[in-house]
Amino acid sequence: MAGIILRRCVSRTLLSASGAKGMRIRGTSRYHWTTLRRTVTTGGAAFLLGFPTLSCLGYEAYHKVQSSAVVHALEKEEVLEQADYLYSCAETEKLYQLLLQYKDSDDAEFLWRLARASRDLSEMPNMEDGRKKQLVFEGFEYAKKALEKDEKCFAAHKWYAVCLSDVGEYEGVKVKIGNSYIIREHLEKAIELNPKDATSLHILGYWCFAFAELPWYQRKVAAVIFSSPPTSTYEEALVFFLKAEEVDPNFYSKNLLMLGKTYMGMKDKQKALLYLTKAKEYPAHTLEDKEVHKEAVDLLKKLG
Repeated sequence: MAGIILRRCVSRTLLSASGAKGMRIRGTSRYHWTTLRRTVTTGGAAFLLGFPTLSCLGYEAYHKVQSSAVVHALEKEEVLEQADYLYSCAETEKLYQLLLQYKDSDDAEFLWRLARASRDLSEMPNMEDGRKKQLVFEGFEYAKKALEKDEKCFAAHKWYAVCLSDVGEYEGVKVKIGNSYIIREHLEKAIELNPKDATSLHILGYWCFAFAELPWYQRKVAAVIFSSPPTSTYEEALVFFLKAEEVDPNFYSKNLLMLGKTYMGMKDKQKALLYLTKAKEYPAHTLEDKEVHKEAVDLLKKLG
């Protein structure tokens, strides 16, 4: 149901780090602010192009994180900068190992990044099922702890919502539907704390879209379990997708695709064609961009 759709949607989304400064970079929430000057995507935008060659700065930074003794000696800001750099390079395993050293930290900035890294690692190709499940639940616990340490951290709320959706995949339909209410609450809180985070807006739009297009028979199943199951409309989804685009134009190929699909659901062919064409023409730098391109092409053919 919506949980599955949300899980797919966030597999590449990014987050802006609270209080950080500089240029934004790729993420699973997808844009992420860092002091490194790199042109990439964030909080909902396109991923970094592949695995870039390390610059002199990046090469030096990379070797700094190889020694745990050196890492532990770095100040918080430096460690987070190293973590964000590894994230921008899609060095998921190295990032996870770096942040794992801070799993007992009381700092939400370490913990939500570790939650994200655990989740990213669980999504790696050919991940063994048992290990994947372990990482999913591990990521949720880190996100939960991050939220406990700092309830004003928008990234903690975002990743709590994302990780809760992932956990729901292992806990059955009733739990997934029940979690949907909580997921929305935390996404709304993330947006309240940071209205300029395009990724949170996109994910909430996806949440609305998922329930707007829920088939009637699934609605009946949900109504049996809950007297008033989660509901939404294409109009509500549109508001969040458009807001994400306003905050960060062309930040994410999937947001353009979802705008096209939402307008299709609203029977607005002209605007659907506009955004599906934009999605089709979006530079395909990642696997997801390529998948978006293919779906956009197929939908454009259906629209004639």
